[in-house]
Amino acid sequence: MKLKERVIIAVMTGLVLLTVVLVLDVETRLTSDGHSHTPAHARIQYAFRQRHLQKTSNASREASLAAAASAQLSAANDDPAHPPPASGDSLLDVGATNGREEPKPTPTVPPDPYNDLLEVVTKVENLSKKSRRRRKHWNPTLGELLGLDLRDNATLWDNFHLSISRDELYGAEDPTVNRLLQQVITMPIAHISQKEGGTQLKLIIEFIDGGHALFKPMRFPREQQTLKNHFYFTDFERHNAEIAAFHLDRLLGFRRAVPIVGRNVNITRELYALAQGDLLKTFFISPDNNLCFHGKCSYYCDTAHAICGNPDMLEGSFAIFLPGKEAAPRKVWRHPWRRSYHKRRKAQWEVDDDYCELVKEVHPYNEGRRLLDIMDMAILDFLMGNMDRHHYETFKMFGNNSAILHLDHGRGFGKAFHDELTILAPLYQCCLLRHSTLASLIRYHTGPHRLSDAMRTSLSLDPLNPVLWEPHLAALDRRLNTILQVVRECVDKAQDPLHVIVNDFH
Repeated sequence: MKLKERVIIAVMTGLVLLTVVLVLDVETRLTSDGHSHTPAHARIQYAFRQRHLQKTSNASREASLAAAASAQLSAANDDPAHPPPASGDSLLDVGATNGREEPKPTPTVPPDPYNDLLEVVTKVENLSKKSRRRRKHWNPTLGELLGLDLRDNATLWDNFHLSISRDELYGAEDPTVNRLLQQVITMPIAHISQKEGGTQLKLIIEFIDGGHALFKPMRFPREQQTLKNHFYFTDFERHNAEIAAFHLDRLLGFRRAVPIVGRNVNITRELYALAQGDLLKTFFISPDNNLCFHGKCSYYCDTAHAICGNPDMLEGSFAIFLPGKEAAPRKVWRHPWRRSYHKRRKAQWEVDDDYCELVKEVHPYNEGRRLLDIMDMAILDFLMGNMDRHHYETFKMFGNNSAILHLDHGRGFGKAFHDELTILAPLYQCCLLRHSTLASLIRYHTGPHRLSDAMRTSLSLDPLNPVLWEPHLAALDRRLNTILQVVRECVDKAQDPLHVIVNDFH
């Protein structure tokens, strides 16, 4: 290579190096002036997240994701509960949720009396009296349809089962449920077996009088909240959430949740002594000298997810069994606002604001009480923070006029400081509600007894009191106000408020 060519290459190389130095100097100055600099690898990671975290797929469901989440969940008991926000901080962060903003905390003293909504409730009641629609409402019981009369020697279990009606599982003034729950607290256990199906351990309890209950054991202390990075379908179930859900359902006047009571059991005498087969083989003594067991199931039944006593005493919820499916068969329905149970994919209702119009065209939501029952269930779930609502059941004997049964609330009351507004999607997409439900909500909002006070009083009767952590009780009042705000928005935008707030038996 000639000398002249070498000189030219050297000069060009020098110019390139000088340019690089100048560019780096400019970037350094920009960074020092307060402008953040995003490294190239960070931009690549962001692009990857945009491409792949927003993908849709029909792949996995709760069962397939449970195994992947199992390792993370095994550390749940070791993680501290999320502390409440510092004084003066907002309880809820404002963020987009399907085009809607999560509600900001609203002052509770003095509460908004919602007189405008009360006027609508009064108007509906007056119209109902004039048309005499309430007088001829038919509410048969299972006993009446089966042609079975309650005998003097009937058990409490028989009284409860045969008194189940089309509208509710038990009457507002019926003492049978309270007497039955008191009996379950102390009645000796005759036999136990593990319930098949599901991802978590549940036991079927048979008492000496032949009655049955579903036992869900305690896993967490009251203060343990759902871990922030866990999906709703990988969360553990809480025995106290089942108990609290029954009391909340009763206070709201629904009476569609299975009666449930808490009880302390002695694992040695009441479970280990009665266990058989594969279940018996899973009992062991932990390194802390506590008696533990984990049962046999597909995912959360192993040593890492064992149920342990203290040292052999264990809390649990006892849910009264409904009548056998031979005598009173039930139909399982897919919930129209079911979530996708997928890490990335969204359900149709989450991306379609007019989804309710599609639901209204489909049987059985196009007539009768079913859509109104869905609204009641959404309100119950929102107050509890329960996102795990994929199916529901009705009694076949009552046809499509059967009330929806409120079952399986173990994943409620997991986040005391977060309100998941999407649970109310049926309400704010359909803008439909029973006038009696609205009247109950307003009554608990304005007092004299707030919903949190009524729950605290009701739960005090349970043997496991305190059932709920205090922040969960405070969340009830906050969420109740949010529901009323949503209803007000629906009424304000409706041409006729009576298209939003309707008679109970519409």
